[in-house]
Amino acid sequence: MEAQPRRLGGLLLLLLVALATWALWSGALRVPERWNPWAPLRIDAAPNLLTRFKLDRAASDRDACRAALAQAALDATPLEDRVTGDGCGFDNAFRIARTSVAVGEPFALSCRSALALAMWERHALQQAATTHLGSPVARIEHFGSYACRNLYGREGGRRSRHATADAFDIAGFVLEDGRRVRVLGDWAAGDDASTPEAAFLRAVRDGACDWFDVVLGPDYNDAHADHFHVARGGGRLCR
Repeated sequence: MEAQPRRLGGLLLLLLVALATWALWSGALRVPERWNPWAPLRIDAAPNLLTRFKLDRAASDRDACRAALAQAALDATPLEDRVTGDGCGFDNAFRIARTSVAVGEPFALSCRSALALAMWERHALQQAATTHLGSPVARIEHFGSYACRNLYGREGGRRSRHATADAFDIAGFVLEDGRRVRVLGDWAAGDDASTPEAAFLRAVRDGACDWFDVVLGPDYNDAHADHFHVARGGGRLCR
Protein backbone atom coordinates (compact mmCIF):
# COMPACT_ATOMS: atom_id res chain seq x y z
CA MET A 1 0.00 0.00 0.00
CA GLU A 2 2.88 2.36 0.80
CA ALA A 3 4.37 1.92 -2.68
CA GLN A 4 1.36 3.50 -4.42
CA PRO A 5 1.64 6.91 -2.68
CA ARG A 6 5.37 6.93 -3.44
CA ARG A 7 4.70 6.23 -7.12
CA LEU A 8 2.07 8.96 -7.22
CA GLY A 9 4.46 11.37 -5.53
CA GLY A 10 7.16 10.51 -8.06
CA LEU A 11 4.79 11.03 -10.98
CA LEU A 12 3.65 14.36 -9.55
CA LEU A 13 7.27 15.49 -9.18
CA LEU A 14 8.04 14.51 -12.78
CA LEU A 15 4.93 16.39 -13.93
CA LEU A 16 5.97 19.51 -12.05
CA VAL A 17 9.49 19.33 -13.52
CA ALA A 18 8.06 18.87 -17.01
CA LEU A 19 5.71 21.82 -16.56
CA ALA A 20 8.53 24.04 -15.26
CA THR A 21 10.74 23.01 -18.16
CA TRP A 22 8.02 23.78 -20.68
CA ALA A 23 7.29 27.12 -19.01
CA LEU A 24 10.94 28.15 -19.19
CA TRP A 25 11.36 26.95 -22.76
CA SER A 26 8.16 28.62 -24.02
CA GLY A 27 8.75 31.88 -22.17
CA ALA A 28 5.58 31.52 -20.11
CA LEU A 29 7.72 31.71 -16.97
CA ARG A 30 9.99 34.74 -16.87
CA VAL A 31 13.32 34.33 -15.12
CA PRO A 32 16.53 36.36 -15.44
CA GLU A 33 18.32 35.42 -18.67
CA ARG A 34 21.44 34.22 -16.86
CA TRP A 35 19.33 31.65 -14.97
CA ASN A 36 17.27 30.54 -17.95
CA PRO A 37 18.91 27.45 -19.48
CA TRP A 38 17.22 28.12 -22.84
CA ALA A 39 18.38 31.72 -23.09
CA PRO A 40 21.19 32.34 -25.62
CA LEU A 41 24.79 32.11 -24.50
CA ARG A 42 26.24 35.52 -23.65
CA ILE A 43 30.03 35.54 -23.89
CA ASP A 44 30.43 38.57 -21.61
CA ALA A 45 28.07 37.29 -18.90
CA ALA A 46 29.65 36.06 -15.68
CA PRO A 47 29.73 32.23 -15.79
CA ASN A 48 27.38 30.24 -13.59
CA LEU A 49 26.15 26.64 -13.35
CA LEU A 50 24.20 26.99 -16.60
CA THR A 51 26.94 28.47 -18.75
CA ARG A 52 28.49 25.19 -19.88
CA PHE A 53 25.03 23.86 -20.77
CA LYS A 54 24.39 26.96 -22.88
CA LEU A 55 27.80 26.62 -24.53
CA ASP A 56 27.17 22.99 -25.45
CA ARG A 57 23.70 23.78 -26.72
CA ALA A 58 24.98 26.62 -28.91
CA ALA A 59 27.87 24.49 -30.17
CA SER A 60 25.49 21.78 -31.40
CA ASP A 61 23.38 24.16 -33.50
CA ARG A 62 24.89 25.81 -36.59
CA ASP A 63 22.92 29.05 -36.44
CA ALA A 64 23.05 29.37 -32.66
CA CYS A 65 26.80 28.87 -32.68
CA ARG A 66 27.29 31.58 -35.29
CA ALA A 67 25.00 33.95 -33.41
CA ALA A 68 26.92 33.41 -30.18
CA LEU A 69 30.29 33.72 -31.92
CA ALA A 70 29.22 37.05 -33.42
CA GLN A 71 29.45 38.50 -29.89
CA ALA A 72 33.15 37.66 -29.65
CA ALA A 73 36.04 40.00 -30.41
CA LEU A 74 37.09 37.92 -33.41
CA ASP A 75 38.26 38.69 -36.92
CA ALA A 76 36.59 35.58 -38.32
CA THR A 77 35.53 34.79 -41.88
CA PRO A 78 33.15 31.87 -42.55
CA LEU A 79 34.68 29.05 -44.59
CA GLU A 80 32.83 26.89 -47.07
CA ASP A 81 32.12 23.39 -45.78
CA ARG A 82 34.52 20.94 -47.33
CA VAL A 83 35.76 17.35 -47.32
CA THR A 84 39.49 17.00 -47.91
CA GLY A 85 39.96 13.27 -47.35
CA ASP A 86 38.69 10.21 -45.54
CA GLY A 87 37.56 11.56 -42.16
CA CYS A 88 39.00 14.98 -42.94
CA GLY A 89 37.36 18.31 -43.57
CA PHE A 90 35.12 20.68 -41.70
CA ASP A 91 31.71 22.29 -41.60
CA ASN A 92 30.62 25.48 -39.90
CA ALA A 93 34.23 26.62 -39.61
CA PHE A 94 35.93 30.01 -39.74
CA ARG A 95 39.23 31.47 -40.83
CA ILE A 96 40.41 33.36 -37.77
CA ALA A 97 42.87 36.19 -38.31
CA ARG A 98 42.60 37.60 -34.79
CA THR A 99 40.83 36.76 -31.57
CA SER A 100 40.64 39.28 -28.70
CA VAL A 101 44.43 39.30 -29.10
CA ALA A 102 46.81 38.94 -32.04
CA VAL A 103 47.40 35.38 -33.27
CA GLY A 104 50.01 35.73 -36.00
CA GLU A 105 49.28 33.26 -38.80
CA PRO A 106 45.50 32.90 -39.40
CA PHE A 107 44.00 29.47 -38.77
CA ALA A 108 40.83 27.51 -39.51
CA LEU A 109 38.69 26.48 -36.56
CA SER A 110 35.23 24.99 -36.19
CA CYS A 111 32.56 27.27 -34.79
CA ARG A 112 32.19 25.22 -31.63
CA SER A 113 35.92 25.36 -30.91
CA ALA A 114 36.11 29.05 -31.78
CA LEU A 115 33.29 29.67 -29.32
CA ALA A 116 35.17 27.78 -26.59
CA LEU A 117 38.29 29.78 -27.43
CA ALA A 118 36.37 33.04 -27.06
CA MET A 119 34.97 31.94 -23.69
CA TRP A 120 38.43 30.93 -22.46
CA GLU A 121 39.99 34.24 -23.47
CA ARG A 122 37.15 36.21 -21.91
CA HIS A 123 36.93 34.33 -18.61
CA ALA A 124 40.36 32.79 -17.96
CA LEU A 125 43.28 33.96 -20.06
CA GLN A 126 43.52 37.64 -19.21
CA GLN A 127 42.59 37.12 -15.58
CA ALA A 128 45.44 34.62 -15.21
CA ALA A 129 47.88 36.98 -16.96
CA THR A 130 47.14 39.98 -14.75
CA THR A 131 47.05 37.86 -11.57
CA HIS A 132 50.32 36.00 -12.09
CA LEU A 133 52.29 38.25 -14.44
CA GLY A 134 50.87 41.73 -13.93
CA SER A 135 50.36 42.35 -17.65
CA PRO A 136 47.64 41.35 -20.14
CA VAL A 137 48.28 39.00 -23.03
CA ALA A 138 48.80 40.74 -26.38
CA ARG A 139 49.43 37.74 -28.62
CA ILE A 140 48.94 33.99 -28.69
CA GLU A 141 51.67 31.96 -30.38
CA HIS A 142 50.37 28.74 -31.92
CA PHE A 143 51.23 25.68 -33.99
CA GLY A 144 48.03 25.80 -36.02
CA SER A 145 44.72 24.01 -36.06
CA TYR A 146 43.35 22.19 -39.10
CA ALA A 147 45.43 19.31 -40.49
CA CYS A 148 44.23 16.13 -42.19
CA ARG A 149 46.15 13.64 -40.07
CA ASN A 150 45.85 10.82 -37.58
CA LEU A 151 46.64 11.04 -33.88
CA TYR A 152 50.39 11.59 -33.52
CA GLY A 153 50.73 11.07 -37.27
CA ARG A 154 50.47 7.30 -36.90
CA GLU A 155 49.62 5.15 -39.89
CA GLY A 156 46.25 3.49 -39.51
CA GLY A 157 45.38 5.37 -36.34
CA ARG A 158 42.28 7.36 -35.50
CA ARG A 159 41.86 10.77 -36.97
CA SER A 160 42.99 13.66 -34.80
CA ARG A 161 40.54 16.40 -33.83
CA HIS A 162 42.78 18.57 -35.98
CA ALA A 163 41.38 16.71 -39.00
CA THR A 164 37.98 18.34 -38.44
CA ALA A 165 39.29 21.78 -37.37
CA ASP A 166 38.14 21.13 -33.81
CA ALA A 167 41.63 21.40 -32.25
CA PHE A 168 44.08 24.25 -31.73
CA ASP A 169 47.68 24.02 -30.48
CA ILE A 170 48.92 26.88 -28.27
CA ALA A 171 52.69 27.24 -27.92
CA GLY A 172 52.94 30.39 -25.83
CA PHE A 173 52.00 33.98 -25.18
CA VAL A 174 53.45 37.47 -25.60
CA LEU A 175 52.42 40.00 -22.97
CA GLU A 176 51.67 43.67 -23.53
CA ASP A 177 54.88 44.55 -21.69
CA GLY A 178 56.86 42.50 -24.21
CA ARG A 179 57.58 39.42 -22.11
CA ARG A 180 57.24 36.04 -23.81
CA VAL A 181 55.96 32.95 -22.00
CA ARG A 182 56.40 29.58 -23.70
CA VAL A 183 55.00 26.20 -22.72
CA LEU A 184 58.38 24.69 -23.58
CA GLY A 185 60.75 26.12 -21.03
CA ASP A 186 58.32 27.92 -18.73
CA TRP A 187 56.24 24.91 -17.68
CA ALA A 188 58.11 23.76 -14.58
CA ALA A 189 58.82 20.07 -14.14
CA GLY A 190 56.36 18.02 -12.11
CA ASP A 191 54.30 20.08 -9.66
CA ASP A 192 56.86 22.87 -9.37
CA ALA A 193 54.93 25.99 -10.24
CA SER A 194 57.21 28.27 -8.23
CA THR A 195 57.73 30.83 -10.99
CA PRO A 196 55.03 33.31 -12.02
CA GLU A 197 55.28 31.99 -15.59
CA ALA A 198 54.65 28.40 -14.50
CA ALA A 199 51.72 29.47 -12.31
CA PHE A 200 50.26 31.43 -15.23
CA LEU A 201 50.54 28.48 -17.60
CA ARG A 202 48.81 26.17 -15.13
CA ALA A 203 46.03 28.70 -14.62
CA VAL A 204 45.36 29.07 -18.34
CA ARG A 205 45.48 25.27 -18.78
CA ASP A 206 43.00 24.78 -15.95
CA GLY A 207 40.81 27.56 -17.31
CA ALA A 208 40.75 25.97 -20.76
CA CYS A 209 39.34 22.80 -19.20
CA ASP A 210 36.18 24.74 -18.30
CA TRP A 211 35.40 25.46 -21.95
CA PHE A 212 37.05 22.79 -24.08
CA ASP A 213 36.38 19.05 -23.94
CA VAL A 214 40.02 17.98 -24.25
CA VAL A 215 43.02 19.93 -22.96
CA LEU A 216 46.44 18.29 -23.12
CA GLY A 217 49.79 19.71 -22.07
CA PRO A 218 53.22 18.71 -20.76
CA ASP A 219 51.73 16.64 -17.93
CA TYR A 220 50.04 14.37 -20.48
CA ASN A 221 52.97 13.10 -22.56
CA ASP A 222 56.17 14.16 -24.30
CA ALA A 223 54.32 14.91 -27.53
CA HIS A 224 52.69 17.87 -25.75
CA ALA A 225 55.81 19.13 -24.00
CA ASP A 226 55.83 22.32 -26.06
CA HIS A 227 52.15 23.19 -26.39
CA PHE A 228 48.61 22.99 -25.09
CA HIS A 229 46.25 21.01 -27.31
CA VAL A 230 42.69 22.30 -26.85
CA ALA A 231 39.71 20.75 -28.65
CA ARG A 232 35.97 20.25 -28.68
CA GLY A 233 34.65 16.71 -29.15
CA GLY A 234 36.36 13.39 -28.52
CA GLY A 235 35.37 12.86 -24.87
CA ARG A 236 36.50 14.76 -21.78
CA LEU A 237 40.11 14.91 -20.63
CA CYS A 238 42.11 17.60 -18.83
CA ARG A 239 45.82 16.86 -18.37
